Amino acid sequence: MVVSQKGRNWHIKLKRGKILKIAAICVFFVSLTSIADAASRIKDIASFEGVRENMLVGYGLVVGLNGTGDSLGDGHFTKQSLMAMLERLGVKPTQSGLDSKNVAAVMVTASLQAFARQGSKIDVTVSALGDAKSLLGGTLLVTPLLGADGEVYAVSQGQVAVGGFTAGGQGETVTKGVPTSARIANGAIVEREIKFDLSSLKKIHISLRNPDFTTARRMAQAVNAFLGTNVARPQDSGTLAVEIPKDYKGNVVGLITDIEQLRIEPDQMARIIIDEQSGTIVMGDNVKISTVAIAQGSLTIRVTETPQVAQPGPFAEVGETQTVARTDVQADEDSDKKMTIVNSGVTLQDLVNGLNSLGIGPRDLITILQAVKASGALQAEISVM
Repeated sequence: MVVSQKGRNWHIKLKRGKILKIAAICVFFVSLTSIADAASRIKDIASFEGVRENMLVGYGLVVGLNGTGDSLGDGHFTKQSLMAMLERLGVKPTQSGLDSKNVAAVMVTASLQAFARQGSKIDVTVSALGDAKSLLGGTLLVTPLLGADGEVYAVSQGQVAVGGFTAGGQGETVTKGVPTSARIANGAIVEREIKFDLSSLKKIHISLRNPDFTTARRMAQAVNAFLGTNVARPQDSGTLAVEIPKDYKGNVVGLITDIEQLRIEPDQMARIIIDEQSGTIVMGDNVKISTVAIAQGSLTIRVTETPQVAQPGPFAEVGETQTVARTDVQADEDSDKKMTIVNSGVTLQDLVNGLNSLGIGPRDLITILQAVKASGALQAEISVM
């Protein structure tokens, strides 16, 4: 079979056209993947108003401790609580009969999940309130858990699980973890429900965890584009109001499920977080800096006292031994430090590399960033913890 040169050239062009088309499709999907990676679900950056936890707290007693409980002195609140509990059970204790260290007063805390139903179980945390050494091996007695309104929402009881321990004698004591804090898995039963009817809502409110006007507007645009109608409006930088469309009447759960799966790219203010106690610095990638020259140096002065003894010569008839002070003063100005110029519009990596070229540690970097901010060359907000 003979193939002409013209046919062969047409075949090569066809192959090249297919390759270019495949390459363009690959670039398109790669760009979509990068956009999807940068975007976040509304579920991860916002919460729906009314769908939240409620804090519960209660006061109780842990019994069965192996001599590691509270000291039951006269007037001690643990002793008073123990006597009151025994009297409710029909026992009349005496003051002299309550000297053991097998009881500890504790605070019990828990979080009541949204839409928790009566009879469901929740985890509780037990923390010693007195001078108990350890809660290992103890049992929490029936403890009502109260809400902010003073009503009982759950009742807790059970064997406590301690993650730490303490052991020792008169000469040495070894402690691992926190033996005075414990947990009880499924240790409380919900007795009262918090009434909240989603199906009766005519409007839902979405609260941003990090308020920002740009993010709120992007969220409203994404919701309106998905629903095909203008029902979402940002009320401020942290709140978005969404009216229930006709298609979702009586199906608010379905609307929330669809909205929280939408993806948007959140915006945030350029911010630098500084923890002066630990020397930790956290900077976002949108931190920018104008052209600025930075020089860093320190003056170190060392004063060394070396006392010396002066005494008269051998067989001298006069004179006495004295202590003579010898002082040595040294000053180090770090003259090897140089000035570095950081150009405008640099990225976070360029900024870090420029400051590292000066041999600057984290604590010196905190001072430099504050000075650059004061000069007006740093386009970011500095938050000191």
